Amino acid sequence: MNKYIALVGTNTKQSTNRQLLQFMKRHFDQKAAIEIIEVSGLPMFNKPANREVPQRAKDIAKKIDASDGVIIATPEYDHAVPAVLMNALEWLSYGIHPFLDKPVMIIGASFGALGTSRAQAHLRQMLDSPELGARIMPSSEYLVGNVLSAFDDQGNLTDKEKIDQLDALFTDFEKFVKISKELWHTTDVNRVAIKKLDHEDFG
Repeated sequence: MNKYIALVGTNTKQSTNRQLLQFMKRHFDQKAAIEIIEVSGLPMFNKPANREVPQRAKDIAKKIDASDGVIIATPEYDHAVPAVLMNALEWLSYGIHPFLDKPVMIIGASFGALGTSRAQAHLRQMLDSPELGARIMPSSEYLVGNVLSAFDDQGNLTDKEKIDQLDALFTDFEKFVKISKELWHTTDVNRVAIKKLDHEDFG
């Protein structure tokens, strides 16, 4: 059974994206172990004079390192991901690089009918940067719109088509993770390249 880290890409207390991840954790509990992690609580990124990474960022990085893959749920604010998620990714690419060649699945829920399509595109662009270097699952947008009516009182998705789509996507992600484990030939080279970026950043 694979172990996945699921990042809540918002600090909103009543987040439907957190609710979506909680549903996935229950729904797929016979297929995978999903640990939900909050990205809030990190200080605002500002290159520290002592070049020290906050312990919370190190702890999150350690969990990502030990996982088989990462699931990120993001809302959409002004066609982009929330500042709290951008801030977390800044810290997780500053001297530590847990996303390097790590399989990532992106999902999102929002109040609008279009879901989080533009925020997901924004997040893909960020994760594909040299400093992060994640392996993002291709052709895999999962968009839950009109979220106020998307869940029942127990926090379960009510739309069977959405559930079927999520089932299919998660199955593909499991396969993507398996394939990614065979794509290790460039990892050492990528690690050297990313350390050079650190040297330039810290220099």
